[in-house]
Amino acid sequence: MSLARKFATVGGATLGSRIFGFARETFMAAALGTGPMADVFYAAFRFPNLFRRLFAEGAFNAAFVPLFSKEIEANGVDGAKRFSEEVFGVLFSALLIITIAMQLAMPWLVRWVIAPGFADDAEKTALTVRMAIVMFPYLMCMSLTAMMSGMLNSLHHFFAAAIAPVFLNVVMIAALLYGLWVGADPREIAWYLSWSVLVAGVLQLGVVYVGVRHAGINIGFRRPKMTPNVKRLLWLAVPAAITGGITQINQIIGQAIASGKEGAIAALQYADRIYQLPLGVVGVAVGVVLLPELSRALKGGHVKEAGNIQNRSIEFVLFLTLPAAAGLWMLSDAIIRVLYERGAFSAENTAVVASILAIYGIGLPGFVLIKALQPGFYAREDTKTPMRFTMVSVVINSGLAITLFPMIAERGIATAEAAAGWINTILLFSTLVWRGDLVWEWALARRTALLLVATGVMAAALFYALPYASPWLQPGSHLLTQVLALACLLGIAMVVYFACAFAIGGADLGMIRRNIKRKPKSAVPPPAES
Repeated sequence: MSLARKFATVGGATLGSRIFGFARETFMAAALGTGPMADVFYAAFRFPNLFRRLFAEGAFNAAFVPLFSKEIEANGVDGAKRFSEEVFGVLFSALLIITIAMQLAMPWLVRWVIAPGFADDAEKTALTVRMAIVMFPYLMCMSLTAMMSGMLNSLHHFFAAAIAPVFLNVVMIAALLYGLWVGADPREIAWYLSWSVLVAGVLQLGVVYVGVRHAGINIGFRRPKMTPNVKRLLWLAVPAAITGGITQINQIIGQAIASGKEGAIAALQYADRIYQLPLGVVGVAVGVVLLPELSRALKGGHVKEAGNIQNRSIEFVLFLTLPAAAGLWMLSDAIIRVLYERGAFSAENTAVVASILAIYGIGLPGFVLIKALQPGFYAREDTKTPMRFTMVSVVINSGLAITLFPMIAERGIATAEAAAGWINTILLFSTLVWRGDLVWEWALARRTALLLVATGVMAAALFYALPYASPWLQPGSHLLTQVLALACLLGIAMVVYFACAFAIGGADLGMIRRNIKRKPKSAVPPPAES
C-alpha cells in the first residue's frame, strides 16, 4: 500500500473528525460566544487535553510504536500481544493514580497553573475546578485509546484509530443541540459539555478496543510489572511525552497568560479549531503513518528507503500546507465571519479571532513539518533530542508571550506559538541533515522554491478576488450566500495554486506517483488491511 493511500486513509478519517469539530465550534460560538462560560469550559478542558498529549499521543506514538513494531518483527503477533499486555497493566495502574492525584490537587492547579487570571473571581474559579474534575478521567480513556491506536497503526489497521476522535465531536454536538433545544443558559450548556467529554472518552476507547480485537489481538490484564520491555518503553516515553505535547504545552502557557483578559481564552480556541483542520488532516496523517513506516524500514536495514520515505513526506507536507497557510492569512476574516458570526458571537469577536487565525496560518507549515521530522528521531529510538528542542521552543514561546501580551493581547500569544513552532522545525531539520539521517536533495529544495512561487501567485489572485466577493460575505447576507462566496474563493485559490504548481514544475503527477509509492520490504509480511 502506497504512502499516499495511507496518508489518505488517516487524513480522510481525520478530515471527518475536523468537519464535526467545525460544527461543534459553530454551535459553541452561537451558544457561548467569547463570554465567561466559554472561558471556563475551555480552561477546564485544556488541562486533560494537555495531559492526553503528554502521556498518551506523544509518548505512545513516539515510544510504543517502534518497540511494538520490533516485537512483531522479532516474535510475531504473539510476542507483540505479550508486550502490549505488560504495558497495559503498568499504564492502567499509573493512570489511575495520576487521575486521583490530579483531581485532589485541582483547586491548586486551577489557581496557579490552568487559569491564574481567574483568581479574582471566586465563582469562575470554582466552576473551572468542578468542570476540570469531571473531565479529567478523559485522560485515562484517551491514554489507553492511544496505546491501542499505536497497535492498530503498527498492524496496518489505520481506520479505526483515525475515526475514533469523531465520537468526541459527535457527543459534544449532541450535548450542545440538547442545551439549545431546551433553552439552557450558558452555565448549564457548559456542564452538559463537560459530561459529554467523559462519555466520548469511553466511546473512543470502545471503538479502538473492538478494532484491536478485529486485528487479532485480545488484550488481557496482567499484574503491573517492570519488565525490561516496559523499562525501555518508559525510558523512551518520558522525553517523548514532553516532545509530543509541544503544541499543548505552548497553548497551556498561552492560556495561563490569556486568562488575565476576559474572552481571550475562547478567542484563541476558536482560531485554533480552524487551523487544526490542515494541521490534523496533513500533520496527523503524516505523523501516524510515517513512524511505523520508518521504524519498519530501519529495523529491516533499508536505510536508503527510510531516507526516501522521510523526504517524500516533507514534500507532501509542503505541497499542501504552503497554500493552506496563505489561504488562512488572506481569508481569515471571511472564514471566521461565515463560520462563527451569529448568536452571541459579534463582529468585534470576528475581528479578534480572524487576526489570531492569520498569525496561526504563518506558523502552520512549521507545525506540520514538526510532525514529519520528529519520526526521524523516534524511529531510531532517540526521544531525547526532540525533547531538548521542545524545551528551547517552550522557553521562546513563554518569553515572547509574556512580552507581547501586554502590547497586542491575544495576537501576541499566537505570534509566540508560531515563532516557537518554526524554531523547533529548524532545529529538527538541521540536526537530521547534520547527522546524515536526512539526505539533502537539491531537487526537493528546487521544488520547494517553486511551490512558494505558486503560493504567492495564489495569494495575489485572492487579493484581487476578495473585493468582488466582499458584498456577499457581509453579516447581513444569508448564510448560504456567505458559504457559496467563501467556497468560490477557496475554489479559485485551489485552481490557481495547483495549475501554477504543475505548470512551473513545483509538482508533477509522475513525481508524486514515483516518489510516494513504495513496496514493503520487511521480512515478515504485514497483516492484511482492515
